[in-house]
Amino acid sequence: KFNAASRAGYDGIASLETPDPYTVKLTLSKPYAPMIALWGDTYIVPKHVLGAATDLNTNAFDTKPVGTGPFKFVERQAGDHISLEANPRYHGVGPYLNRLIFKYIPDLTVMFTRFQTGDIDVTGLQGITVDHYDEAKRLSGVKLYHDPTNFVEYIWFNLARPQFQEKAVREALYLGMDKQNYVQRIYYGVPPSAESYLAPSSWAFNPNLPKHGYNPEKAKARLEEAGWKVGAGGIREKNGVKLSFTNSTTAGNKVREQAQAFLQQTWRAIGVDMQIKDMPAAVVWGDYFFKSQFDSVTVGWNIWGEAGGDPNVLSWFGSGYIPVKSGQGSNTTQYSNPKLDQLAEQGVSIVSQEKRKPIYQQIQAILREDLPVLPIFYYVNIEGTKGTLQNYQENANVVSDMWNANTWWWAT
Repeated sequence: KFNAASRAGYDGIASLETPDPYTVKLTLSKPYAPMIALWGDTYIVPKHVLGAATDLNTNAFDTKPVGTGPFKFVERQAGDHISLEANPRYHGVGPYLNRLIFKYIPDLTVMFTRFQTGDIDVTGLQGITVDHYDEAKRLSGVKLYHDPTNFVEYIWFNLARPQFQEKAVREALYLGMDKQNYVQRIYYGVPPSAESYLAPSSWAFNPNLPKHGYNPEKAKARLEEAGWKVGAGGIREKNGVKLSFTNSTTAGNKVREQAQAFLQQTWRAIGVDMQIKDMPAAVVWGDYFFKSQFDSVTVGWNIWGEAGGDPNVLSWFGSGYIPVKSGQGSNTTQYSNPKLDQLAEQGVSIVSQEKRKPIYQQIQAILREDLPVLPIFYYVNIEGTKGTLQNYQENANVVSDMWNANTWWWAT
């Protein structure tokens, strides 16, 4: 077996049949509503490569994949690039490009400079940061795309840390977050505010969640009531625990680093010490995140998209899906709420969308009440391509706008 992050849904497959070379028939042991959405992000692996493998997790396939897509793997140079070439046997339309090269550029300012000089054709997953947007609009020979997404920016807590175990602390941190200026000053007012893990475009979105309000005095009062008293250096403490913690994200993301500094300042005003501890992406989003070694992180997730467009959050917030405890799942906050567990299990067992909707609206209300994570805003990606690249299309429901790269082509 693969060391999958989660087996939720897959562990309910009772049987799998292949009645002909082009058909796969699944039979589930019990109803699992997200299965179709989940299966849409499931890939067939090659028997001729992996059929005789003794350990799927250490096979050469992991670094030299073989698939059925429009492009074939050519090479990977760690920390530099991945090269693909057109697959002439692709079953669908295209591809019209001969090759794709993904460059690894951790510093987004360097990435934008290389886009300016024409060294990069497509800005890719991270896009153009908002502080370069005005400059990008003045460039000639490029196309810009303003792409609302279903990604949400969060402050993601590790609730195993004593600083975050009380809801009063999390409420105070949210009250002490100047979200309006956070978005206006750091992100130029581009992204809309968020209160839910679901985007308004979701059929299960709850429009009646409480709206965030910045109120530092109320935040301080909440902490006082909970017994967090101002101590040495103006930092609050309780039972020998200081209200001090680290916040981590990918080093080199200058806008996010500015946001961290802004948040550090505003939380300091209510007696909270947030220390910035940024690291390379491979470090932050490895065991540090998935084995809950962090205090808090600043992260953007499309939880809805990760579930294939389904509102299921069982793997993200269900108490049985804490990877450091169960070895599976994405509940790195280590959040546990029996009521949410019950609703999340119920939500995946009912097929009717009409009957599922109120369940997920309740789940959103619980998460907004408990605040295991602090939702900040919905991402708006600003992406750029060379002007001669044709048929590049935004898509809010995918992680990367490479989704239709098989139909891209260069105008002559």
